[in-house]
Amino acid sequence: MGRAGRRLPAVAAALFYGVLAALVLLGVRDVLFLYEENRCSMTYMYEYPEYLKIKLPKKTARRYPVYELYLYGEGNYAEENKNLFLTGIPVLFLPGNAGSYKQVRSLGSIALRKAEDVDFKYHFNFFSVNFNEELVALYGGSLQRQTKFVHECIKVILKLYRDREFAPTSVAIVGHSMGGLVARALLTLKNFKPELINLLITQATPHVAPVMPLDKYLTDFYTAVNNHWILKAQDLRNLTTLSVAGGFRDYQVRSGLAFLPRLSQHDSALSVVSSAVPRAWASTDHLSIVWCKELILATIRAFFDLIDENTRQITEDPKKRMSVLNHHFVRHPAKIFEENPEAFTELTGAFTWITVKASKWTYSSYNDSDGKFFTFPLASHRKSYSHVYCENSMLDTSSWIYGCMNSNSSMCLEATDLSWKAELLPTTKVVILQLQDYPSLSHIVIQALPTVGNKYTLDCEFFKEDSRTVQLPVTHLFSFGLSSSKILLNSTGLLYNVQLQHFNQIYQAFKIYIEGHCQSLKERKANVYRLHIPWSHEDSIFVAKVPSFTEISAKLHTAQPQNDNRVPELNIYSSSDCQYEIILKTSPVQILGQIIRFHAGALPVYVVSNILLTYGGQLSTLISTGQCSDFSLELVRTAKPYKVEPLISIVVFLQRFHWFRVIWQSLSLPEVDAAVLSSQDAWFPLVSLILFLFGTGIAYWSGVFFSISLRLFSSLWLTLIRPTVLHKDKKLITARRLCEMLSLVLVSWTTCGAFAIFIIYLQYLFKVIKLHVNVRVEEKTLNGDSDPSKETSRNSSIHTVKNQSSMDNTSKATQLLSNSTTIAEAVNSLKMHVTILNLFTWIVLLNLPSLIYWLKNLRYSVRLDPDPCRSTAIILVCILEILMNSSTSEVKSSKLLKIAAKVPLPLSVAMLAFGRMHLYKFFRTLQAYFSGRGLDLRKFPATFTVNNEGPRPVMFYSDPIASAFADYEERRNSFPNYFKG
Repeated sequence: MGRAGRRLPAVAAALFYGVLAALVLLGVRDVLFLYEENRCSMTYMYEYPEYLKIKLPKKTARRYPVYELYLYGEGNYAEENKNLFLTGIPVLFLPGNAGSYKQVRSLGSIALRKAEDVDFKYHFNFFSVNFNEELVALYGGSLQRQTKFVHECIKVILKLYRDREFAPTSVAIVGHSMGGLVARALLTLKNFKPELINLLITQATPHVAPVMPLDKYLTDFYTAVNNHWILKAQDLRNLTTLSVAGGFRDYQVRSGLAFLPRLSQHDSALSVVSSAVPRAWASTDHLSIVWCKELILATIRAFFDLIDENTRQITEDPKKRMSVLNHHFVRHPAKIFEENPEAFTELTGAFTWITVKASKWTYSSYNDSDGKFFTFPLASHRKSYSHVYCENSMLDTSSWIYGCMNSNSSMCLEATDLSWKAELLPTTKVVILQLQDYPSLSHIVIQALPTVGNKYTLDCEFFKEDSRTVQLPVTHLFSFGLSSSKILLNSTGLLYNVQLQHFNQIYQAFKIYIEGHCQSLKERKANVYRLHIPWSHEDSIFVAKVPSFTEISAKLHTAQPQNDNRVPELNIYSSSDCQYEIILKTSPVQILGQIIRFHAGALPVYVVSNILLTYGGQLSTLISTGQCSDFSLELVRTAKPYKVEPLISIVVFLQRFHWFRVIWQSLSLPEVDAAVLSSQDAWFPLVSLILFLFGTGIAYWSGVFFSISLRLFSSLWLTLIRPTVLHKDKKLITARRLCEMLSLVLVSWTTCGAFAIFIIYLQYLFKVIKLHVNVRVEEKTLNGDSDPSKETSRNSSIHTVKNQSSMDNTSKATQLLSNSTTIAEAVNSLKMHVTILNLFTWIVLLNLPSLIYWLKNLRYSVRLDPDPCRSTAIILVCILEILMNSSTSEVKSSKLLKIAAKVPLPLSVAMLAFGRMHLYKFFRTLQAYFSGRGLDLRKFPATFTVNNEGPRPVMFYSDPIASAFADYEERRNSFPNYFKG
């Protein structure tokens, strides 16, 4: 009955944490798999691509032996450029994290085809930098080096054009992923002249913050770049910057990170999502953004429109540059770009003039050889209607709608071209005019061009804005899709605006279902649905045939800014004889996806925080009962969110007050990460609780997986190798272990810290597996297991008595008691080591990028410099050499055991407060704690005299935090200052 009672909570816990793990997997599935289909076309080269290596100055080549500069070319163009006699416009492509210099080929090839179309009147020379495919998104130590190399490349490129007739004085840069950040970092260099670049286009670049802040060099680089761009914003007005994000298909860099920091100067920077880019209207993944044909075409068209005819280089006029970028990336009027379009246009030609007085009008043309002008008098409509809406299904670039000022004539010889007010959509081009904005206009004129073999439709209608605007309140977050908001559009209009009330936060996610019913079955144009987000360029456009049933996912990349009262809208460009039913429901799966999308990088901190709480609970159990509890059971008992979350919430709340911020800063403490995320609109009240529970679930199942893996490895060990004798080490530090420790310290200092951490981790894993094997063998021996396959193990055990029949009952009982005590201690030690090893597994995983980077560059340098893991590795090596050879008997005899059992709780709070945005900080937190734990295991082979202070326990490293743990009061005073920086 008691055993069944104990099993029930264990089953309930497994079920509960299974549900949590399932929720995490659902969120991950939504991010990785549940997104729109790929609408991008592949770009192809018409000739074989060639990459001509540019010879760099010897000093530059010696300083940067890993990096190279290339010139892209194809066919005859590549042959002509082999002598480097260049006459084009230089563009430099910078690849991103693990990116290849060959990714420039899509831009270079399409630009070459475009130059051929204009008979090489203008053309571009595309250069590309080879960064050796470095993992700069995960290791920040080489970002500064890459930035300086790009500066040298720019100088080399401009020298190639020296003494040319139209020699450039600046270079345009296209940066993919981290390459865009490197380009922005150029302006932070002391010797860099800002006039060397006048145009910067970034593709899926995380501008706001790193995706995974794994080391200090990465976060410091971001801080330096973003602070410079904010403080020196006035100096950047001559630099035009465009940031293109990939949308929801890009799960590596969420689009919110790709938006440039909001500045008071909005006239020199532009951020868009690829799903909102005209003529592309497609979300791209992190790699396809460099070859998506629709997006590359928009980029190349913009490049050619940016050319100044006088200098034959990219224009120096910042206003023109922004006009061109807005034309191609924000609102395309379905016309070829003109810097200063004519104010008035003469309406000439043998066209028939027809007056239309109706408020709603449709005209279809097919094989019509006669052109027509349709005039709409405005005087009769101004009192009844507020807007006029017109659409044209002919997607050419000619003008088609005009405004006339002749009040008394049915013909208009001179008019203003309103086609520039149009907007291009996938199946039509539309114009919406508010009549009160054009008080001087007397007529609207629609031009119907003659067609041969083409069919197109013109539609116009006058309407009141209120009659076409419908408010749809979104469902509550906790409705879980069980309730819905519904509206029915019965009008016969061409345009509807459905305002999504209270839709303004990143954690909101909805499914919108649009069902269209038409009165007749005649062939009609496809409908266009646009989810319009007014505070950022992140619209999504969908095309659907009618009748049809369309499903739209509604979620945000950026939250609504403060003091912005605009409301997201669902624009429906419809057919006039159709009815539409719109149903909106909360999508729980997509909400989970938004949580994972925005906060998955912080999950390791929550997992480690849960493991720390579990370890503290094990130490408390060891004090109270003398036994170390199992990891899973202790996690269920001690890992509770109410232990850590309230304190952080209180601090975040108090930081709103000036007096508390003054006290906080006087303690030299940084701002709590939750407050920073709140200022970035990436935080909401329950997210920390949800992430803590997710971290608990991951910690639970990682512990289960770890235990199963240990059992499998130990079984394999028993099959291949004869188990050794289970014995208790008399000394924690021996000469051999000291040599191993010093050797690994030397490895971490001379090569790579992550490499030393990985070696000591494997050594620790080996010892735990070995301990697990011995415990299994001894338990079976104690239980009298007579399996022949285990006979060798029993014979090899020092605790097995060969001639048991000759013993008396007393000595036999004593021997059994001794054996059971030894095994019990070994089991307790095994449980403690499994928890510590589980904890350090996460440290190893988060240090792997540095190890991979070092291995990849090993042929160039044996030593990783700078190395974010070096100091951490030296300390961890010393700690683990002590901890892996300790047992629960040493722990129980520790004088600081009671303090050590209480420290994990404040450490967990500190990690969640300061480690979400700086993952590397929890390395230091753990090394601080375990250095104190390791130093208190005092069974050393010798003592050492330090600074003439008398004997002290041996200490193989110099770390102020570790030494602080030797004295509790000193540690308590110095601990908060540790988190500064």
